[in-house]
Amino acid sequence: MRIPFIAGNWKMYKTSAEAAAFAVAFKELYHDTDVKAAICAPFTQLETLVKAFEGTGIGVGAQNVHFEKEGAYTGEISAGMLQEIGVDYCIVGHSERRQYFGETDETVNCKLKTLLPTGIIPILCVGEVLEEREAGREQEVVRSQVMKAFEGIEGTDAEKVVIAYEPVWAIGTGRTASPQQANDMCGFIRTVLEDLYDDVISDRVVIQYGGSVKPENATEIMNMEEIDGALVGGASLDALKFSEIINF
Repeated sequence: MRIPFIAGNWKMYKTSAEAAAFAVAFKELYHDTDVKAAICAPFTQLETLVKAFEGTGIGVGAQNVHFEKEGAYTGEISAGMLQEIGVDYCIVGHSERRQYFGETDETVNCKLKTLLPTGIIPILCVGEVLEEREAGREQEVVRSQVMKAFEGIEGTDAEKVVIAYEPVWAIGTGRTASPQQANDMCGFIRTVLEDLYDDVISDRVVIQYGGSVKPENATEIMNMEEIDGALVGGASLDALKFSEIINF
């Protein structure tokens, strides 16, 4: 049985002081729920949030990781460093990382392989751009991203990965894939996993939708059969709005 999982992606917002204030407010709002929740924050806020959320069941995630254990990689952070802090999750392959920082399907695969042995759960982002959607290539693109991401990863590890389907054209644009479009793609991703592994493993993988998720549309999105959760951007910066999404 897959438990719904809703994660916030703060991107490059909030100071550590602001993160601490958010944690105080959010802890008051997060209770009596069957939904898993996590905040994926900038590196400088992770330790603050880990301490603030201790014992609450609220997870903490990083937004990126380097695929090497250590080395001359100025400005990068290793999986071991995140593990030492106590991070639960790490976003991998977000479209903004692909667009602005040269992230590729190959580096995504390396990052999954680096994270999995540490126990940090990867949140793997996949999704098509508008031109690919309009050309009818969305399934081809997403299938390729999933296949390359999981190359060389055993099924027992694959089932631990959370997949976030984020159509690039719906991230931060105010546009949202219709609930049916999101549901269809999440279902398609599950069939790709079944082709890669088997139906048992594919059925265990949590598949989120991300792209302008907010309190006003969360219920309709989360009630779709193939959608197990959400990766929330801007709305996760506000403790009340994020709690409203979780209490869909």
